[in-house]
Amino acid sequence: MELENKVLSREIQTVLYESGLTIGTAESCTGGKIAEAIIAVPGASEYFKGAIVSYTNEVKERLLNVDHQLLEEKTAVCPEVAEAMVRGAIKALNVDFAISATGIAGPGGGSKEIPVGTIYIGFGSADDVRTIKLSEDDGRDKNLANATCQALQAFLQFVKEKVTLPLHEG
Repeated sequence: MELENKVLSREIQTVLYESGLTIGTAESCTGGKIAEAIIAVPGASEYFKGAIVSYTNEVKERLLNVDHQLLEEKTAVCPEVAEAMVRGAIKALNVDFAISATGIAGPGGGSKEIPVGTIYIGFGSADDVRTIKLSEDDGRDKNLANATCQALQAFLQFVKEKVTLPLHEG
């Protein structure tokens, strides 16, 4: 999966570097793994501005402006929080795009309502944020690796849809 992440990160680099657009991340359960995958490619500083690891609700509220009421009513593990984290990261990091992750990687912390392995990935721009839900529990390490890979894949598909690169004449 690490090799696949590097390939995805290179493709993301091509689109963002060529377009002059920027990205940041807001991560909870992944603890910075998505940011780590993005910066694994040399030259990432041209388009990657930073990451906020918001492991607690307090940090989600204070740095990402996630609504306290939303966290109280729906918990941090829901698509609405993943979306709010994307919007908060875009604003806090002053970027064009952001990727977020919030969930329960395991092995503990799950419940009947929100079992271990439930992870929501958010990605998008200020005017178009999308989410995907992961629900497989393959153990903590694999859950985190899968979430990172799925986040990169989903964002790459999104950004390719949104950004039209100029044709190079050669």
